[in-house]
Amino acid sequence: MGERMRLRGYGTGEYEEKRSRFIGEAFPVADENEAKEYLAQVKKKYPDARHHCWAWVMPDGATRWSDDGEPGGTAGGPMAAVLKGADLYGALCVVTRYFGGTLLGSGGLVRAYSRAASLALADAGTEPDPETAELTVACPWDSVDRVHRLIREYEGALLESDYESDPDRAKLTVRLLADKTEDFSRWVTDATNGRAAATPSER
Repeated sequence: MGERMRLRGYGTGEYEEKRSRFIGEAFPVADENEAKEYLAQVKKKYPDARHHCWAWVMPDGATRWSDDGEPGGTAGGPMAAVLKGADLYGALCVVTRYFGGTLLGSGGLVRAYSRAASLALADAGTEPDPETAELTVACPWDSVDRVHRLIREYEGALLESDYESDPDRAKLTVRLLADKTEDFSRWVTDATNGRAAATPSER
């Protein structure tokens, strides 16, 4: 397995075989909801297309795909293999097909969907995806603003805020670059005079 990678941005590419058009599109995504939104946009953009096949690999490695009416194993699976082969995480690929009137056979379909996916990824570009980690910060109410400032300073992402399960403390779930977690945890403790603590998340 190679270095973990991510897409630089949106990409598209088109492949044609025996008058069938295969329009590939690649999107960086943070979760399944975002992937489903992009898929809905593609279907709306090409409402008259026969197939909208797709594959995704989430940031946590969860992988799904759909052949959307094509013979099993000829579209979504090969597209997922292209994503996996590029060591991509947090990526969605959709290939829209306009049927050209000639059946391509299983081999032809695998080749066409794989090629359209590869073209979209090449257009999007890829870059290393640094390892991240999630922490849960438990802090008293009067320290919440201070912790929020630290999250911004360390370029973290606030994933969840729990203000109800504990009457005395808030719980904030944060994603940070893995190499920043130790320093961040130390500053959370120092900035709150030991009243708040950051620990590995159990999500």
